[in-house]
Amino acid sequence: MQVTPLIWIITIAVTIAFFVYEFFAHVRKPHEPTIGESARWSAFYIGLALLFGVGIGLVSGWDFGGQYFAGYLTEKVLSVDNLFVFLLLMTAFAVPKAYQQKVLMIGIIIALVLRGAFIAVGATLIESYSWVFYLFGALLLVLAWRQAFGAHDSDPSDNRAMRFIRRHLPVTEEYHRDRLTVKKDGRRFVTPMLLTIIAISLIDVVFAVDSIPAIYGLTSEAYIVFTANAFALMGLRQLFFLIGGLLERLVYLSQGLAVILGFIGVKLVFHALHVNELPFINGGRPVEWIPEIPVWFSLVFIGATIAVAAIASLRKTRNERPAEVTTGEAAQR
Repeated sequence: MQVTPLIWIITIAVTIAFFVYEFFAHVRKPHEPTIGESARWSAFYIGLALLFGVGIGLVSGWDFGGQYFAGYLTEKVLSVDNLFVFLLLMTAFAVPKAYQQKVLMIGIIIALVLRGAFIAVGATLIESYSWVFYLFGALLLVLAWRQAFGAHDSDPSDNRAMRFIRRHLPVTEEYHRDRLTVKKDGRRFVTPMLLTIIAISLIDVVFAVDSIPAIYGLTSEAYIVFTANAFALMGLRQLFFLIGGLLERLVYLSQGLAVILGFIGVKLVFHALHVNELPFINGGRPVEWIPEIPVWFSLVFIGATIAVAAIASLRKTRNERPAEVTTGEAAQR
């Protein structure tokens, strides 16, 4: 795939322009978005991402188009998993709804910057060292295990980083609109808003470590990796308000994501064996008898896994909700 420096510059400039517009048009004035506003902008960004993928397919070939769509789907699911943690964080810090947009926007921008840095490092490593595919594959398999069986109920407002900040900086108990610091009695205090943004930044680092090896398991094209990540993060703020209530019903999303990460981890290990140069594996020669997993199969597998996880989650929570209501009514009687 031929991507000139000019195309890179235009792509990055347009991405920045979208986020600048988002901030000044929607986030600068604190308010809680309506369902209609969130739905319209979510549909716009998803439609834009799909059109971009079609454009890649028409211009560069559908092999690259398939890589983009597989990467975009994976990154979108990882972004929705981000929203679970963001929801937990907003609740833990009791962020007023009017200011949640600003916290989300800052968190999304930090995530894009971190992922951009990780993409550059990943591309350099892949070009220079073929054994990095083994490393990425092993990392994804570990992350898949943690995603499936790890706990997601830790309190982000009371972890080590937050306790360290509270020990060394004066923190107000209440919010002062959307200000990060405030002066009281001649002394500068940190507000909970700043703590929330720091917590989101730390979470973004963790998710960047998850997402970049995952998409490099689907494509080695840095341009596709960047654009898939950018489009997955665009509209994430609106999606938070649109499906906030639905998030709690997606009880199998973590397991579905674990399956996807595990699949990509295996795919990376297979690819590493195909380009093997490590002397203690097959004498430093490629292992040719292991099959390469085609792009179309990756796309179908990821799409099917997402669909199964979503449908199973909604069916399970739909069946449980009447039972909870019945139990509540019985208790009242």
